[in-house]
Amino acid sequence: MKPIPVTLATSSVYPLSVHDGFAIAADLGYDGVEVMVTNAPTSQDPDALNELASRYNQPVYSIHAPTLLLTQQVWGGAWNKILRSVKLAERVGAEVVVVHPPFRWQSEYASQFREGIKELMHRSGIKIAVENMYPWKAGGQEARMYLPHWSPIDRDYEHVTWDFSHAAIAGVDSLEAFQKLRERLAHVHLTDGFPNGRDEHLLPGYGSQRCAAAMEWLGDYHRTHGYDGVVCLEVSTRKAKNPGEREEWLRYSLDFAHTHLGQ
Repeated sequence: MKPIPVTLATSSVYPLSVHDGFAIAADLGYDGVEVMVTNAPTSQDPDALNELASRYNQPVYSIHAPTLLLTQQVWGGAWNKILRSVKLAERVGAEVVVVHPPFRWQSEYASQFREGIKELMHRSGIKIAVENMYPWKAGGQEARMYLPHWSPIDRDYEHVTWDFSHAAIAGVDSLEAFQKLRERLAHVHLTDGFPNGRDEHLLPGYGSQRCAAAMEWLGDYHRTHGYDGVVCLEVSTRKAKNPGEREEWLRYSLDFAHTHLGQ
C-alpha cells in the first residue's frame, strides 16, 4: 500500500510567494502542495501553477477556495468562488477543493450549499471537502457566524477537511473527530493550537491537540481500510526571523507527519 502523501500549503510560507511554496516543498521533500487561492495572480493561474509543478516536481494535490473572510473580494460571489476553484483544480490535476461552510449572511447560498456542492462533485469528479471552523465570540457570547454550523461532523457532507487549529479554538478533540468521520475524512490540515480564541496554526505538537495520536490513528486506518486523502501541513511561519528558520520548522513538521503516520 502506498503511503499517505504529505503536502505543504502555500499559505505555510506566507508572506513569501506561491513560487516560494513550491520551491521549499521540493527542497524539503514534501510530496506536493496545496494552493491557497488569494489575490496573488499566480495562485489563480493554472498555467503558472502547472509550470511550477513541473519545474519543482511538486504536484498540486488540493486547491483551497477563497472562502475566507480575508479573500471575500477574490472571484466575486460565493458560488463563483467554488465554481472557479473546481475549474482550477481540473486544470492543475488536483483531486480536492477545500471550502469553508457558508457565513450566516449568505443565507441563500447556505440553503443551496449541500445540494450544490453534491451536484458539482458529480459533474466534475472533484471532491469538495467542507472544513471544520469554530465558534466566534462577541461580548462573551457565541456569535452565529456559519450556516448551518461551524462543525461538519453532524452535517450531511460527503467529504470533510479537518483542521487541528480550528479544532483547538472550538475545544474539539481531533482524534475523536477522526474516529467519528472515518471514511468522510477526505483531507487533513495538520497544525496545532490552543483553546484561546486565536487561529494560531502552530507547528504540530506545539499546542493542546492530540496531533500525534490522531496521526497514528490515521496511519492505522489507512493500512486497514485505505485513506485516499492527504495530510497537508498548514502552519504559520510568519514569525520566522533567522535564516533557514522557516525551513527548519517545515522540515520538523514533515518529519512529525511521517513519524506518527508510521511511514
